[in-house]
Amino acid sequence: MRRIAVYPGSFDPVTFGHLDIIKRSSLLFDQVIVAVLKNSCKKPLFTVGERLFF
Repeated sequence: MRRIAVYPGSFDPVTFGHLDIIKRSSLLFDQVIVAVLKNSCKKPLFTVGERLFF
């Protein structure tokens, strides 16, 4: 059985803390899905498209 983690967030901007959580979770899970969300309540610094490539 594969262990899959989902890490949702707006990631605007992506921080070293976000990257640390992704890196550490990749050691614990077979797959880590990072779901980049659009939060309509926030004025974004980066577009969703730009955040997908960090």
